[in-house]
Amino acid sequence: MPTQFLRLEDVAAWQGCVLAYGHFNTIHPGHIRYLRHARGLGEQMVVALIGDTNTSFTFQQQERAEALNMLGIADALLLLKADELDEAINALKPEVVVLGNEFKNNTQIQATLDQQRQQGGAVQFHAGEIHYATADLLSGSERDLRQQRRSLFQAACRRQGIERDQLLNAIKSWRSTRLIVLGDTIVDQYAACEAIGMSAEAPVVVVRELEHKNFIGGAAVVAAHITALGARCDFISVVGVDSTAELVRQELAVQGIGDSLSSDPTRPTTFKKRYVVENQKLFRVSRLEEHNLDAEVEDQVIAQLQSLAPLAQGIVVSDFVYGVVTPRILEVVHQLAKEHNLLLFGDLQCSSQVGNVTRFKNFSLLCPNEREARLALQDKDSGLEKLNQRLLQITESERLVMKLGSEGFIAYDREPDGLLRSQAFPALSVNPLDVAGAGDSLLALFATGLASGQAMMPTAALACCMAALAVETMGNTPISATALRSYVIEMLLP
Repeated sequence: MPTQFLRLEDVAAWQGCVLAYGHFNTIHPGHIRYLRHARGLGEQMVVALIGDTNTSFTFQQQERAEALNMLGIADALLLLKADELDEAINALKPEVVVLGNEFKNNTQIQATLDQQRQQGGAVQFHAGEIHYATADLLSGSERDLRQQRRSLFQAACRRQGIERDQLLNAIKSWRSTRLIVLGDTIVDQYAACEAIGMSAEAPVVVVRELEHKNFIGGAAVVAAHITALGARCDFISVVGVDSTAELVRQELAVQGIGDSLSSDPTRPTTFKKRYVVENQKLFRVSRLEEHNLDAEVEDQVIAQLQSLAPLAQGIVVSDFVYGVVTPRILEVVHQLAKEHNLLLFGDLQCSSQVGNVTRFKNFSLLCPNEREARLALQDKDSGLEKLNQRLLQITESERLVMKLGSEGFIAYDREPDGLLRSQAFPALSVNPLDVAGAGDSLLALFATGLASGQAMMPTAALACCMAALAVETMGNTPISATALRSYVIEMLLP
Protein backbone atom coordinates (compact mmCIF):
# COMPACT_ATOMS: atom_id res chain seq x y z
CA MET A 1 0.00 0.00 0.00
CA PRO A 2 1.49 3.42 -0.96
CA THR A 3 2.32 5.88 1.79
CA GLN A 4 -0.51 8.32 2.55
CA PHE A 5 0.03 12.04 3.13
CA LEU A 6 -2.10 13.44 5.98
CA ARG A 7 -2.99 16.66 7.76
CA LEU A 8 -4.05 16.81 11.41
CA GLU A 9 -7.74 16.96 10.49
CA ASP A 10 -7.43 13.69 8.48
CA VAL A 11 -6.00 11.30 11.09
CA ALA A 12 -9.08 9.75 12.74
CA ALA A 13 -8.56 6.42 10.98
CA TRP A 14 -4.98 6.22 12.24
CA GLN A 15 -5.65 6.42 15.99
CA GLY A 16 -3.71 3.86 18.04
CA CYS A 17 -0.79 3.80 15.61
CA VAL A 18 2.94 3.97 16.31
CA LEU A 19 4.07 7.59 15.94
CA ALA A 20 7.57 8.70 14.90
CA TYR A 21 8.55 12.37 14.73
CA GLY A 22 11.27 14.59 13.33
CA HIS A 23 12.37 16.98 10.60
CA PHE A 24 14.37 14.45 8.50
CA ASN A 25 16.21 17.27 6.78
CA THR A 26 18.79 14.85 5.39
CA ILE A 27 17.85 11.19 5.57
CA HIS A 28 20.70 8.80 6.33
CA PRO A 29 20.95 5.16 7.46
CA GLY A 30 20.62 6.17 11.11
CA HIS A 31 17.13 7.48 10.36
CA ILE A 32 16.30 4.31 8.46
CA ARG A 33 17.32 2.18 11.45
CA TYR A 34 15.16 4.31 13.72
CA LEU A 35 12.14 4.15 11.39
CA ARG A 36 12.46 0.40 10.92
CA HIS A 37 12.51 -0.07 14.69
CA ALA A 38 9.37 2.05 15.03
CA ARG A 39 7.71 0.15 12.17
CA GLY A 40 8.16 -3.12 14.04
CA LEU A 41 6.26 -1.92 17.13
CA GLY A 42 2.72 -2.02 15.70
CA GLU A 43 0.47 -2.66 12.75
CA GLN A 44 0.42 0.97 11.54
CA MET A 45 3.23 3.53 11.69
CA VAL A 46 2.83 7.26 11.06
CA VAL A 47 5.70 9.73 10.78
CA ALA A 48 4.92 13.29 11.89
CA LEU A 49 7.08 15.57 9.76
CA ILE A 50 7.98 19.00 11.13
CA GLY A 51 6.99 21.89 8.85
CA ASP A 52 9.11 24.60 7.26
CA THR A 53 9.62 26.55 10.48
CA ASN A 54 13.41 26.42 10.67
CA THR A 55 15.50 28.48 8.26
CA SER A 56 18.42 26.02 8.67
CA PHE A 57 16.48 23.26 6.88
CA THR A 58 18.08 22.62 3.52
CA PHE A 59 14.94 21.17 1.96
CA GLN A 60 11.26 22.13 2.01
CA GLN A 61 8.75 19.87 3.77
CA GLN A 62 7.39 18.52 0.49
CA GLU A 63 10.88 17.46 -0.62
CA ARG A 64 11.55 15.84 2.76
CA ALA A 65 8.20 14.05 2.58
CA GLU A 66 9.00 12.69 -0.87
CA ALA A 67 12.36 11.39 0.39
CA LEU A 68 10.63 9.61 3.30
CA ASN A 69 8.00 8.25 0.95
CA MET A 70 10.71 6.72 -1.23
CA LEU A 71 11.91 4.61 1.70
CA GLY A 72 8.58 2.79 1.85
CA ILE A 73 8.78 2.27 5.63
CA ALA A 74 5.94 4.44 7.00
CA ASP A 75 2.26 3.77 6.34
CA ALA A 76 1.43 7.49 6.43
CA LEU A 77 3.18 10.85 6.69
CA LEU A 78 1.58 13.54 8.84
CA LEU A 79 2.62 16.94 7.46
CA LEU A 80 2.70 19.36 10.40
CA LYS A 81 2.48 23.13 9.97
CA ALA A 82 5.21 23.66 12.54
CA ASP A 83 6.52 21.33 15.27
CA GLU A 84 3.18 20.63 17.02
CA LEU A 85 3.96 17.18 18.49
CA ASP A 86 1.35 17.78 21.19
CA GLU A 87 -1.43 18.19 18.63
CA ALA A 88 -0.29 15.09 16.77
CA ILE A 89 -0.46 13.03 19.98
CA ASN A 90 -3.90 14.47 20.86
CA ALA A 91 -5.28 13.63 17.43
CA LEU A 92 -3.69 10.21 16.95
CA LYS A 93 -3.67 8.91 20.54
CA PRO A 94 -0.77 6.65 19.55
CA GLU A 95 -0.01 3.36 21.24
CA VAL A 96 3.70 4.24 21.19
CA VAL A 97 5.58 7.46 20.49
CA VAL A 98 9.12 6.70 19.28
CA LEU A 99 11.67 9.52 19.37
CA GLY A 100 15.35 9.66 18.57
CA ASN A 101 17.83 9.67 21.45
CA GLU A 102 18.49 13.36 20.84
CA PHE A 103 15.05 14.13 22.34
CA LYS A 104 15.83 12.47 25.70
CA ASN A 105 16.95 15.66 27.39
CA ASN A 106 14.66 18.04 25.51
CA THR A 107 12.77 19.80 28.31
CA GLN A 108 10.45 21.57 25.85
CA ILE A 109 8.55 18.37 25.01
CA GLN A 110 8.41 16.77 28.49
CA ALA A 111 4.86 18.01 29.18
CA THR A 112 3.74 16.56 25.84
CA LEU A 113 5.33 13.19 26.64
CA ASP A 114 3.73 13.19 30.09
CA GLN A 115 0.40 13.74 28.33
CA GLN A 116 1.10 10.69 26.13
CA ARG A 117 1.75 8.53 29.19
CA GLN A 118 -1.33 9.84 31.03
CA GLN A 119 -3.59 8.76 28.18
CA GLY A 120 -2.16 5.22 28.43
CA GLY A 121 0.44 5.37 25.67
CA ALA A 122 4.12 4.50 25.81
CA VAL A 123 7.20 6.57 24.96
CA GLN A 124 10.42 5.13 23.57
CA PHE A 125 13.75 6.75 22.78
CA HIS A 126 15.72 4.84 20.19
CA ALA A 127 18.64 5.41 17.84
CA GLY A 128 17.97 2.29 15.77
CA GLU A 129 19.64 -1.09 16.01
CA ILE A 130 23.30 -1.14 14.97
CA HIS A 131 24.21 -3.85 12.44
CA TYR A 132 27.45 -4.28 10.53
CA ALA A 133 25.88 -6.61 7.94
CA THR A 134 22.67 -6.71 5.93
CA ALA A 135 19.75 -9.08 5.53
CA ASP A 136 18.12 -7.12 2.68
CA LEU A 137 18.29 -10.07 0.28
CA LEU A 138 15.89 -11.96 2.54
CA SER A 139 13.15 -9.40 1.93
CA GLY A 140 13.49 -8.63 -1.77
CA SER A 141 14.92 -9.84 -5.05
CA GLU A 142 18.39 -8.74 -6.10
CA ARG A 143 16.93 -6.95 -9.12
CA ASP A 144 14.46 -4.98 -7.00
CA LEU A 145 17.09 -4.04 -4.45
CA ARG A 146 19.48 -2.90 -7.16
CA GLN A 147 16.79 -0.67 -8.66
CA GLN A 148 15.87 0.72 -5.24
CA ARG A 149 19.45 1.66 -4.48
CA ARG A 150 19.91 3.21 -7.90
CA SER A 151 16.80 5.31 -7.24
CA LEU A 152 18.20 6.38 -3.85
CA PHE A 153 21.48 7.35 -5.52
CA GLN A 154 19.69 9.39 -8.16
CA ALA A 155 17.58 11.08 -5.48
CA ALA A 156 20.73 11.99 -3.51
CA CYS A 157 22.24 13.54 -6.65
CA ARG A 158 19.07 15.56 -7.30
CA ARG A 159 18.99 16.81 -3.70
CA GLN A 160 22.56 18.05 -4.04
CA GLY A 161 22.11 19.48 -7.55
CA ILE A 162 24.58 17.01 -9.07
CA GLU A 163 24.31 16.32 -12.80
CA ARG A 164 25.86 13.54 -14.87
CA ASP A 165 27.93 15.82 -17.13
CA GLN A 166 29.35 17.54 -14.06
CA LEU A 167 30.68 14.20 -12.81
CA LEU A 168 32.04 13.16 -16.19
CA ASN A 169 33.90 16.47 -16.56
CA ALA A 170 35.31 16.09 -13.07
CA ILE A 171 36.92 12.77 -13.99
CA LYS A 172 38.76 14.47 -16.87
CA SER A 173 40.28 17.05 -14.52
CA TRP A 174 42.24 14.56 -12.43
CA ARG A 175 45.17 14.30 -14.81
CA SER A 176 46.75 17.45 -13.36
CA THR A 177 46.49 16.22 -9.74
CA ARG A 178 49.42 14.80 -7.78
CA LEU A 179 49.22 13.09 -4.40
CA ILE A 180 51.44 11.35 -1.88
CA VAL A 181 50.18 8.17 -0.22
CA LEU A 182 51.79 7.25 3.10
CA GLY A 183 51.02 4.02 4.95
CA ASP A 184 51.45 0.30 5.40
CA THR A 185 52.25 -1.96 2.45
CA ILE A 186 50.36 -5.26 2.32
CA VAL A 187 50.50 -8.04 -0.25
CA ASP A 188 47.20 -9.92 -0.48
CA GLN A 189 47.33 -13.41 -1.92
CA TYR A 190 44.10 -15.14 -2.93
CA ALA A 191 44.33 -18.93 -3.17
CA ALA A 192 41.54 -20.54 -5.20
CA CYS A 193 40.76 -23.95 -3.70
CA GLU A 194 38.60 -27.00 -4.31
CA ALA A 195 36.71 -28.39 -1.34
CA ILE A 196 37.52 -32.10 -0.90
CA GLY A 197 35.55 -32.84 2.25
CA MET A 198 35.98 -33.33 5.99
CA SER A 199 39.08 -34.86 7.51
CA ALA A 200 38.58 -38.30 9.09
CA GLU A 201 41.06 -37.39 11.83
CA ALA A 202 39.37 -34.21 13.09
CA PRO A 203 36.38 -31.96 12.21
CA VAL A 204 38.46 -29.96 9.73
CA VAL A 205 37.52 -28.92 6.20
CA VAL A 206 40.02 -30.24 3.65
CA VAL A 207 40.72 -28.20 0.50
CA ARG A 208 43.11 -28.53 -2.40
CA GLU A 209 44.80 -25.38 -3.64
CA LEU A 210 44.34 -24.89 -7.38
CA GLU A 211 46.07 -21.59 -8.07
CA HIS A 212 46.86 -18.28 -6.43
CA LYS A 213 47.19 -14.63 -7.37
CA ASN A 214 48.94 -11.74 -5.63
CA PHE A 215 47.60 -8.20 -5.27
CA ILE A 216 49.23 -5.15 -3.70
CA GLY A 217 47.02 -4.01 -0.83
CA GLY A 218 46.88 -1.74 2.19
CA ALA A 219 48.05 1.78 1.41
CA ALA A 220 49.60 0.48 -1.83
CA VAL A 221 46.22 -0.19 -3.41
CA VAL A 222 45.10 3.34 -2.48
CA ALA A 223 48.04 4.59 -4.55
CA ALA A 224 47.12 2.14 -7.33
CA HIS A 225 43.52 3.43 -7.46
CA ILE A 226 44.69 7.05 -7.59
CA THR A 227 47.01 6.30 -10.51
CA ALA A 228 44.36 4.29 -12.36
CA LEU A 229 41.97 7.25 -12.01
CA GLY A 230 44.46 9.37 -13.96
CA ALA A 231 46.26 11.33 -11.24
CA ARG A 232 49.96 11.10 -10.40
CA CYS A 233 50.91 9.40 -7.16
CA ASP A 234 54.03 8.81 -5.08
CA PHE A 235 53.94 5.99 -2.55
CA ILE A 236 55.91 6.21 0.69
CA SER A 237 56.06 3.07 2.81
CA VAL A 238 58.29 0.49 4.48
CA VAL A 239 58.82 -3.09 3.33
CA GLY A 240 61.01 -5.95 4.46
CA VAL A 241 64.11 -7.36 2.80
CA ASP A 242 62.43 -10.27 1.08
CA SER A 243 60.96 -11.54 -2.18
CA THR A 244 57.55 -10.07 -1.31
CA ALA A 245 59.10 -6.58 -1.26
CA GLU A 246 60.49 -7.18 -4.76
CA LEU A 247 57.02 -8.18 -5.92
CA VAL A 248 55.68 -4.86 -4.56
CA ARG A 249 58.38 -2.84 -6.34
CA GLN A 250 57.70 -4.60 -9.63
CA GLU A 251 53.95 -3.99 -9.38
CA LEU A 252 54.43 -0.30 -8.51
CA ALA A 253 56.65 0.10 -11.57
CA VAL A 254 54.08 -1.61 -13.83
CA GLN A 255 51.33 0.70 -12.57
CA GLY A 256 53.43 3.86 -12.85
CA ILE A 257 53.43 4.68 -9.13
CA GLY A 258 56.36 6.62 -7.69
CA ASP A 259 58.38 4.15 -5.60
CA SER A 260 59.62 5.69 -2.35
CA LEU A 261 59.93 2.51 -0.32
CA SER A 262 62.30 2.12 2.61
CA SER A 263 63.63 -1.29 3.64
CA ASP A 264 63.51 -2.55 7.22
CA PRO A 265 65.31 -5.87 7.83
CA THR A 266 63.60 -6.24 11.23
CA ARG A 267 60.17 -6.88 9.71
CA PRO A 268 58.81 -8.95 6.82
CA THR A 269 56.70 -7.28 4.17
CA THR A 270 53.17 -7.69 5.49
CA PHE A 271 51.59 -10.66 3.69
CA LYS A 272 48.00 -11.94 3.95
CA LYS A 273 46.80 -15.13 2.31
CA ARG A 274 43.08 -15.79 1.85
CA TYR A 275 41.79 -19.24 0.96
CA VAL A 276 38.74 -19.09 -1.31
CA VAL A 277 36.32 -21.82 -2.43
CA GLU A 278 33.79 -20.84 -5.12
CA ASN A 279 34.20 -17.12 -4.28
CA GLN A 280 33.62 -17.81 -0.56
CA LYS A 281 36.52 -16.95 1.75
CA LEU A 282 37.31 -19.71 4.26
CA PHE A 283 39.96 -18.02 6.38
CA ARG A 284 43.02 -15.75 6.27
CA VAL A 285 46.61 -16.25 7.39
CA SER A 286 48.72 -13.12 8.06
CA ARG A 287 52.50 -12.73 8.28
CA LEU A 288 53.39 -9.38 9.83
CA GLU A 289 55.16 -7.32 12.48
CA GLU A 290 53.44 -4.44 14.26
CA HIS A 291 56.27 -2.64 16.08
CA ASN A 292 56.97 1.02 15.30
CA LEU A 293 59.82 1.98 13.02
CA ASP A 294 63.23 2.60 14.53
CA ALA A 295 64.76 6.08 14.24
CA GLU A 296 66.89 5.31 11.17
CA VAL A 297 63.96 4.08 9.07
CA GLU A 298 61.79 6.94 10.36
CA ASP A 299 64.43 9.38 9.09
CA GLN A 300 64.27 7.78 5.63
CA VAL A 301 60.47 8.10 5.49
CA ILE A 302 60.61 11.71 6.66
CA ALA A 303 63.25 12.55 4.05
CA GLN A 304 61.01 11.13 1.32
CA LEU A 305 58.07 13.20 2.58
CA GLN A 306 60.13 16.37 2.64
CA SER A 307 61.39 15.75 -0.87
CA LEU A 308 57.98 15.06 -2.44
CA ALA A 309 55.71 17.45 -0.51
CA PRO A 310 56.48 20.56 -2.63
CA LEU A 311 55.26 18.69 -5.75
CA ALA A 312 51.89 17.51 -4.40
CA GLN A 313 48.42 18.89 -3.67
CA GLY A 314 47.77 16.51 -0.78
CA ILE A 315 48.97 13.67 1.43
CA VAL A 316 46.87 10.53 1.95
CA VAL A 317 47.57 8.72 5.24
CA SER A 318 46.35 5.12 5.03
CA ASP A 319 47.19 3.65 8.42
CA PHE A 320 46.66 -0.07 9.04
CA VAL A 321 48.35 0.27 12.46
CA TYR A 322 51.33 -1.92 11.56
CA GLY A 323 53.85 0.68 12.75
CA VAL A 324 54.65 2.81 9.68
CA VAL A 325 52.66 5.93 10.65
CA THR A 326 54.47 6.81 13.87
CA PRO A 327 53.67 9.87 16.02
CA ARG A 328 56.84 11.56 14.79
CA ILE A 329 56.03 10.95 11.12
CA LEU A 330 52.48 12.19 11.66
CA GLU A 331 53.85 15.39 13.21
CA VAL A 332 56.05 15.94 10.13
CA VAL A 333 53.02 15.37 7.87
CA HIS A 334 51.22 18.22 9.67
CA GLN A 335 54.25 20.51 9.39
CA LEU A 336 54.58 19.86 5.66
CA ALA A 337 50.85 20.40 5.12
CA LYS A 338 51.08 23.84 6.72
CA GLU A 339 54.29 24.73 4.89
CA HIS A 340 53.07 23.71 1.42
CA ASN A 341 49.30 24.24 1.85
CA LEU A 342 48.50 20.56 1.36
CA LEU A 343 45.21 18.78 1.97
CA LEU A 344 45.35 15.84 4.39
CA PHE A 345 43.22 12.73 3.91
CA GLY A 346 43.16 10.06 6.59
CA ASP A 347 41.90 6.53 7.13
CA LEU A 348 42.88 4.36 10.08
CA GLN A 349 41.75 0.76 9.78
CA CYS A 350 41.50 -1.49 12.81
CA SER A 351 39.47 -4.52 11.74
CA SER A 352 41.96 -6.90 13.37
CA GLN A 353 44.35 -4.37 14.91
CA VAL A 354 44.12 -1.85 17.73
CA GLY A 355 43.93 1.76 16.59
CA ASN A 356 42.14 5.05 17.20
CA VAL A 357 41.09 7.39 14.41
CA THR A 358 41.06 10.38 16.78
CA ARG A 359 44.86 10.49 16.56
CA PHE A 360 44.31 12.21 13.19
CA LYS A 361 43.73 15.88 14.06
CA ASN A 362 42.89 18.79 11.73
CA PHE A 363 42.65 16.68 8.58
CA SER A 364 40.83 17.84 5.46
CA LEU A 365 38.94 14.54 5.42
CA LEU A 366 38.61 11.46 7.63
CA CYS A 367 37.08 8.18 6.41
CA PRO A 368 36.34 5.87 9.38
CA ASN A 369 33.71 3.17 9.44
CA GLU A 370 31.03 3.10 12.12
CA ARG A 371 32.70 0.38 14.20
CA GLU A 372 36.03 2.26 14.24
CA ALA A 373 34.29 5.49 15.28
CA ARG A 374 32.35 3.81 18.09
CA LEU A 375 35.50 2.11 19.40
CA ALA A 376 37.48 5.37 19.26
CA LEU A 377 34.77 7.30 21.10
CA GLN A 378 33.73 4.39 23.37
CA ASP A 379 30.13 5.02 22.32
CA LYS A 380 27.87 2.13 21.36
CA ASP A 381 24.52 3.84 22.03
CA SER A 382 24.40 7.22 20.28
CA GLY A 383 22.64 7.73 16.98
CA LEU A 384 24.77 8.24 13.91
CA GLU A 385 24.23 12.00 13.77
CA LYS A 386 25.44 12.55 17.34
CA LEU A 387 28.33 10.13 16.87
CA ASN A 388 29.53 11.87 13.72
CA GLN A 389 29.15 15.36 15.19
CA ARG A 390 31.23 14.32 18.19
CA LEU A 391 33.95 12.78 16.03
CA LEU A 392 34.18 15.93 13.93
CA GLN A 393 34.42 18.04 17.06
CA ILE A 394 37.16 15.95 18.68
CA THR A 395 39.31 15.59 15.57
CA GLU A 396 38.57 19.10 14.21
CA SER A 397 38.35 17.51 10.77
CA GLU A 398 37.02 19.72 7.99
CA ARG A 399 35.03 16.89 6.37
CA LEU A 400 33.98 13.38 7.28
CA VAL A 401 32.89 10.24 5.48
CA MET A 402 31.21 7.74 7.79
CA LYS A 403 31.37 4.33 6.10
CA LEU A 404 28.42 2.08 6.89
CA GLY A 405 29.21 -1.09 4.94
CA SER A 406 26.11 -2.44 3.23
CA GLU A 407 24.23 0.78 4.12
CA GLY A 408 26.61 2.95 2.10
CA PHE A 409 28.11 6.07 3.68
CA ILE A 410 27.28 9.56 4.90
CA ALA A 411 29.31 12.51 3.61
CA TYR A 412 29.72 15.62 5.79
CA ASP A 413 30.96 18.92 4.41
CA ARG A 414 31.64 22.10 6.35
CA GLU A 415 30.19 25.27 4.81
CA PRO A 416 32.16 28.57 4.86
CA ASP A 417 29.98 29.75 7.76
CA GLY A 418 30.92 26.64 9.77
CA LEU A 419 27.61 24.80 9.37
CA LEU A 420 27.71 21.14 8.39
CA ARG A 421 25.92 19.79 5.35
CA SER A 422 25.40 16.05 5.04
CA GLN A 423 24.14 13.57 2.48
CA ALA A 424 23.75 9.80 2.64
CA PHE A 425 24.72 7.70 -0.39
CA PRO A 426 23.62 4.06 -0.73
CA ALA A 427 25.78 1.01 -1.38
CA LEU A 428 24.99 0.40 -5.04
CA SER A 429 26.23 -3.18 -5.11
CA VAL A 430 23.55 -5.50 -3.71
CA ASN A 431 25.49 -8.77 -3.65
CA PRO A 432 29.21 -7.85 -3.55
CA LEU A 433 31.90 -10.37 -4.41
CA ASP A 434 34.69 -9.01 -2.18
CA VAL A 435 34.23 -6.04 0.17
CA ALA A 436 37.82 -6.03 1.47
CA GLY A 437 38.99 -3.09 -0.65
CA ALA A 438 35.87 -0.90 -0.67
CA GLY A 439 37.20 1.55 1.92
CA ASP A 440 40.53 1.93 0.10
CA SER A 441 38.74 2.78 -3.15
CA LEU A 442 36.61 5.40 -1.36
CA LEU A 443 39.67 7.04 0.20
CA ALA A 444 41.46 7.13 -3.16
CA LEU A 445 38.51 8.72 -4.95
CA PHE A 446 37.85 11.34 -2.28
CA ALA A 447 41.53 12.30 -2.15
CA THR A 448 41.78 12.56 -5.93
CA GLY A 449 38.58 14.54 -6.31
CA LEU A 450 39.09 16.99 -3.45
CA ALA A 451 42.77 17.55 -4.27
CA SER A 452 41.76 18.48 -7.82
CA GLY A 453 39.50 21.23 -6.44
CA GLN A 454 36.14 19.47 -6.70
CA ALA A 455 33.36 20.09 -4.19
CA MET A 456 32.60 17.45 -1.56
CA MET A 457 29.17 16.22 -2.68
CA PRO A 458 29.96 15.60 -6.38
CA THR A 459 33.08 13.79 -5.20
CA ALA A 460 30.93 11.71 -2.85
CA ALA A 461 28.65 10.71 -5.74
CA LEU A 462 31.68 9.53 -7.71
CA ALA A 463 33.00 7.70 -4.64
CA CYS A 464 29.68 5.88 -4.34
CA CYS A 465 30.13 4.56 -7.90
CA MET A 466 33.80 3.78 -7.26
CA ALA A 467 33.04 1.57 -4.26
CA ALA A 468 30.40 -0.35 -6.20
CA LEU A 469 32.96 -1.20 -8.88
CA ALA A 470 35.61 -2.14 -6.30
CA VAL A 471 33.50 -4.84 -4.62
CA GLU A 472 32.52 -6.54 -7.88
CA THR A 473 35.89 -8.27 -8.35
CA MET A 474 37.84 -10.62 -6.09
CA GLY A 475 41.05 -8.99 -4.88
CA ASN A 476 42.41 -5.46 -5.07
CA THR A 477 41.97 -4.49 -8.70
CA PRO A 478 42.54 -0.76 -9.39
CA ILE A 479 39.48 0.99 -10.85
CA SER A 480 40.24 2.96 -14.00
CA ALA A 481 38.79 6.33 -14.94
CA THR A 482 37.24 4.69 -18.03
CA ALA A 483 35.41 2.07 -15.94
CA LEU A 484 34.21 4.74 -13.52
CA ARG A 485 32.97 6.94 -16.34
CA SER A 486 30.95 4.07 -17.85
CA TYR A 487 29.38 3.23 -14.49
CA VAL A 488 28.38 6.86 -13.84
CA ILE A 489 26.65 6.97 -17.23
CA GLU A 490 24.80 3.73 -16.39
CA MET A 491 23.66 4.98 -12.98
CA LEU A 492 22.49 8.38 -14.20
CA LEU A 493 20.80 7.49 -17.46
CA PRO A 494 17.72 9.71 -18.03
